Amino acid sequence: MTQSSEREAIEPAMVALRCHLLSTSEVYFSSQPGPHSRTGWAGDGEGRVAVTRDADGSVAFTESGRFRPAAAPDTPPVSFRNVFRWTFLTDRVSLAHERRGAEAAVRLFDLAPGDTPGTWLSCHDHLCGDDRYRARLVVTPRGFDLRWTIEGPRKDEHLHYRYRGAAPASTG
Repeated sequence: MTQSSEREAIEPAMVALRCHLLSTSEVYFSSQPGPHSRTGWAGDGEGRVAVTRDADGSVAFTESGRFRPAAAPDTPPVSFRNVFRWTFLTDRVSLAHERRGAEAAVRLFDLAPGDTPGTWLSCHDHLCGDDRYRARLVVTPRGFDLRWTIEGPRKDEHLHYRYRGAAPASTG
């Protein structure tokens, strides 16, 4: 397959994912430690997502909400805020974390279309110290699910983000 025909094959998946990103308004997530986790970070969260589209075509998610640690279900939930940027490249989408601002963004991983329609997989593991981050994104009728796995000497974490919003407009 030529580079041009590869782009043509990927283009519908990119358009569909962009539509889902732009229609996102809510996030729900759960965190489960695996058997080798030393952090024990477990719980559930939910919040709102403010979506902005920048001139370069990237899409920024500003998430804010509440997280309830599983170890302390009777305590008040903890507030959270995250900023993630989705940048569309020729054959993949790059995800960065802008918690400390765009100038200090941490590029997490690139996602490319998987073997089944609506599935995106991390191209390479993201290394943070000795920890390896990888992800799988699956488009759903009302949004998308993003599952993260973090493994390392201290971490064995499994995060499941469910992004939801209005059903995206038809692209064709």
